[in-house]
Amino acid sequence: MPTSGQRVGVIGAGAWGTAMATVAHRARCKTIIRAHEAEVVEAINTQHINPDYLPGIPLDPAITATGAYTEAASADIILLATPTQFARATVAALAPHLADGTPVVICSKGIEQETGKLLSEAISETAPNITIAVLSGPTFADEVARGLPTAVTLACENLDVANGLAEALGTPTFRPYMSGDVVGAQIGGAVKNVIAIACGIIDGRGLGQNARAATIARGLAELARFGDALNIDPRTLMGLSGLGDLTLTCTSVASRNYAVGKALGEGATHDDVMGNRRSVAEGVFTAPAVLTRAKALGVELPICAAVDTILHNNADIDVTIADVLSRPYRPEH
Repeated sequence: MPTSGQRVGVIGAGAWGTAMATVAHRARCKTIIRAHEAEVVEAINTQHINPDYLPGIPLDPAITATGAYTEAASADIILLATPTQFARATVAALAPHLADGTPVVICSKGIEQETGKLLSEAISETAPNITIAVLSGPTFADEVARGLPTAVTLACENLDVANGLAEALGTPTFRPYMSGDVVGAQIGGAVKNVIAIACGIIDGRGLGQNARAATIARGLAELARFGDALNIDPRTLMGLSGLGDLTLTCTSVASRNYAVGKALGEGATHDDVMGNRRSVAEGVFTAPAVLTRAKALGVELPICAAVDTILHNNADIDVTIADVLSRPYRPEH
C-alpha cells in the first residue's frame, strides 16, 4: 500500500500533469514526468520550468522529466494526466512496463469520444492488471502548482489503496477525501466541462447571472440523471468531484472550457477559438462523447446536447438558446 516517500511517475506534462508533479514532490515523493515533447523534457530538466504549459511556475530541480515510458513506469504510483482522447493509447504504450497491481490514478477528466466510455472503462480494457483510482475535484493547475489550498476526491474500489494514495500524496494544502465510487468520481469531472462551455456562452451573450446560476443547477440535474443511470452513489455528485468542480469551472475565466464558451458567445468562430489554444478544452470532445453514452442509457441531457450542436453542427447560438428555453415545463425533480 502506498506511503509517503514513494516514487511517482506522472504521465503527461501539460499544465495539470506538471501541477500534479509539484503535489507529489511536496509530499516527499521522488517524482518523474513523462513528456511527449522533447523540448518540454529539456526545459524541465535544465531550466526547471514548463514554459509551454505552466509558465511562471518554478519547478524544484528534484522533479525530473523523461521521454521514455520505461522510466516513469517503474514508479510505485502512476498519475495519468494525458488528454482524455489519448489516454487509451498512452496506457497501451505504458502497460507493458507496469508491474501487476500498480496503482494508476486517473487525473484526466473526460469521456472517450469514439466509444462513450469512461476512462476507467477504457483503461481497464487496455491494462487489466493495474489498480485503477481516480483523482478529481475543483482544481486549477496554477493554483495547485503554487501550493494554494485544494481539496479533491480520491476514489478507488479498494479503500485501503485509496487511503494509502491519500497518505502518499496528501499535504496540508492538498487534501484528498477518499471514496469507493470510481464511476461517480469521473462523472462530475467530465460533464462539468460541457456545462462550463454553456455558462461561458451565456456570459458571452450577456444573458445575466440568473441564467448562469440556473444553468449550473440544471447542469447538476443532468449530472444526476447520467450518474443515476450508471448506478453511482448520489452523494458523490454533492461532493468535491461533482458540485465542487462544477461550481469552479462554470464561474471563472481561468477555466479553459468556460473561456471557450465565452468567446463563442461573444461571436468568435469555433476555429478561431480552438486554433488559438495550446491547452485542451476537454468539454469540446466530451460533449459528443457524453451524448453517445447518454443515448445508450436512455438519458436526456438538453444542455449538453445544446452545447454539442453549437460546437459540432454550427448551430446558431441564439436559436439554440431559444430552443432550450422553449422546452415544456416539468417538475424540477
